[in-house]
Amino acid sequence: MSTRQEHDLLGYRDIPADAYYGIQTLRAFENFNVTNVRLHQFSTFIRAFANVKKAAAIANHEVGVLAAEIKDAICSACDELLANQLHEQFIVDMFQGGAGTSTNMNANEVIANRALELLGHEKGQYQFVHPNNHVNLSQSTNDAYPTALHLALDDYCVRLLGKMQILHDSFLNKSKAFGDKLKMGRTHLQDAVPMTAGQEFQSFATMIEKEMARIEQTREQLYEINMGATAIGTGLNAPAGYAEACAAALANLTGKPYHTAADLVQATQDTSVYVALSGNLRLLATRLSKIANDLRLQSSGPRAGLAQYRLPEMQPGSSIMPGKVNPVIPEVVNQACFHVMGIDHSVALASEAGQLQLNVFEPVIAFNLFTGINMLAHICETFAQKCIDGIEMNEEHCREQVLSNIGLVTALNPHIGYEASSHVARVAQQTGGSVYDIVLSEGLLDKDKLDEIIAPENMVYPRKA
Repeated sequence: MSTRQEHDLLGYRDIPADAYYGIQTLRAFENFNVTNVRLHQFSTFIRAFANVKKAAAIANHEVGVLAAEIKDAICSACDELLANQLHEQFIVDMFQGGAGTSTNMNANEVIANRALELLGHEKGQYQFVHPNNHVNLSQSTNDAYPTALHLALDDYCVRLLGKMQILHDSFLNKSKAFGDKLKMGRTHLQDAVPMTAGQEFQSFATMIEKEMARIEQTREQLYEINMGATAIGTGLNAPAGYAEACAAALANLTGKPYHTAADLVQATQDTSVYVALSGNLRLLATRLSKIANDLRLQSSGPRAGLAQYRLPEMQPGSSIMPGKVNPVIPEVVNQACFHVMGIDHSVALASEAGQLQLNVFEPVIAFNLFTGINMLAHICETFAQKCIDGIEMNEEHCREQVLSNIGLVTALNPHIGYEASSHVARVAQQTGGSVYDIVLSEGLLDKDKLDEIIAPENMVYPRKA
């Protein structure tokens, strides 16, 4: 294999001649074989780094520290990354020591070597375009990495919000389809009072809507960046005006309101925005899992369970019991949600463990947030398309449960009083008779009044002044 030789602080190494990465990437590749999940599996992150490096080159040229020819070559190399080219050259493991230095250097080396080619030079001829002196000019890993992470997370959030909208709309459509169809509401797993299936699915849609709003609010915090902070927030080696120029360039490149943090020392060490976002993911996972649990319970049966809903049949459910079909989609939703809840704990630990002026654990935060957001995006779409859209209601069974249910007596409280209602409920329990028939037989209400009270519109909708 043809090679070229590069050197760093620790000595010389042979690099594959056709590789765009360099010696520091090679050392990181050898040092960190933890997850076997490589940077190139997260193209959004690579594109985010490309925008950061392009914005830095533009800003450095504006403040007079980077020649136009080198700036243009760096920007062109970044454009290729933005077009999803050369991503296979990002070979470093997502888990790495060094607070993301290996990721930053992987980007610096790939961009430098491609820029060299664009200028007519050979890879490794760093006297013309250097990974540190030019691509990383006025930067540190400690501002470039978190800024790229902010950009990537915002893109991930946009994708997640789109999938959440699909799920929200599925719940909303099902709410309209089920409309005023009666079913029993339950508390403590016991019969409570009647409601409509439309109300139940509307409540699911509202849950998703609320989580979408929370994620949108957290996105606003991602637009605050620390480019220009360099190592710890003091801006050492960053020219005057660079930080503001870099933020302006990023805003122009992305069309999003990126701006420089007011306190760069705080912004460089504080990872609370990741904790907030992770908390949003946990909330979403909690609600999704609760909804999945509700649907699994209410579709139980088909003969010996609640059997209120029929979920789409996706696959045979047993290797031994012929004819059995399981609620596999809600089950996989549960499992994904459990995993996201665990991710939240990992992010919190990593954020808390950051010491002094830098949090060195941002790589595990990045990996976990990317993984969690991706998983929730997939599960929202799967839940919608393979379960919610195809749910059917066992309407007659649900209505019969309502009309024969002792819980119906609650609606009679305001009309015959608590004592009489309790008496009716007790007789119904002891005899197996219906509340409706007992009220009529004991002359507590006439039929017209009773029919008015238990009409769906009078039982299931809050009264308005």
